[in-house]
Amino acid sequence: MCKGLATLPATCLKSAKDIKHKIGFLLQKPESQTVSQKQTNKETKRSAQTLSAHPSAEVEKWKKSFTALMNSEDGREVFAGFLRSEFSEENMEFLNACQEFKQVSAAKMTAKAKLIFDQYVEADSPKQVNLDATTREETRQNLEASLSASIFDEAERLIHVLLEKDSYRRFLRSRAMQDLCLLSTGHSTGTQQQQKKTAGG
Repeated sequence: MCKGLATLPATCLKSAKDIKHKIGFLLQKPESQTVSQKQTNKETKRSAQTLSAHPSAEVEKWKKSFTALMNSEDGREVFAGFLRSEFSEENMEFLNACQEFKQVSAAKMTAKAKLIFDQYVEADSPKQVNLDATTREETRQNLEASLSASIFDEAERLIHVLLEKDSYRRFLRSRAMQDLCLLSTGHSTGTQQQQKKTAGG
């Protein structure tokens, strides 16, 4: 059998390996989807627990405006949960790190800046965010040249735009958001009914 394989052209062997690889990928795909779905369901339940006193109105604001979502503490938590379900939470973590960086003292700025760069900006870093090579290099130069609170501003702006134009749109169409809207509507209706009963009593 081994001799038979040895006599086959190299192109046939390569094709066979490619087919084997694709079959293996397809066999694993449903499992990864199941894991992702479980993660999404988990995040949806967690999101329901973070809604404020007027959840329906709050969720409506998130649906209409990315800025409103990001300006809401609950909204950021819900959106971060969605990003975790997509395995892209590094983008939100990077934005949070940039905001924290602007608040650190001058004495801690150098160490904090290097940590952010090594974790999120450097190519092949553990939580590398999606930046073009030019911005990556400009950020490196900013880090090496003159350390200031604005060295990550351009990188931060690009990731913010990426989240708004890409992730946020998927978030609005996601099962997590649909479930959240249903949960918030039900919660709001229940609250109104309870208020009517209280007023009537």
